[in-house]
Amino acid sequence: MTEFIQVICNCPDEPTARKIAQSLIELKLAACVNIIANIESIYCWQGQLEQEREVQLQIKSSSSLYQALENEILQLHPYDVVEVIALPIISGNKAYLDWLKGNLH
Repeated sequence: MTEFIQVICNCPDEPTARKIAQSLIELKLAACVNIIANIESIYCWQGQLEQEREVQLQIKSSSSLYQALENEILQLHPYDVVEVIALPIISGNKAYLDWLKGNLH
């Protein structure tokens, strides 16, 4: 397993995204969270084709913190089924990865 991960989570609006991002940073479950506004999601929900504007979070963290990070997101997120997907960071700028590590719990 890789040490660092990037977690993707879509939110219904910017206030929700900011609330989750700030909590993850304050708890040191994430070193950095990018908030990307105004993405368009097309998906099937309960048999219906849906199209919504959402706000995406790109969360930089470590594998060892994933479960606590997911739990915090699930506590704060309003969706019934929350997208929380962790992708391994297989390589990166050493100075950035050192900074990331230094800003995590």
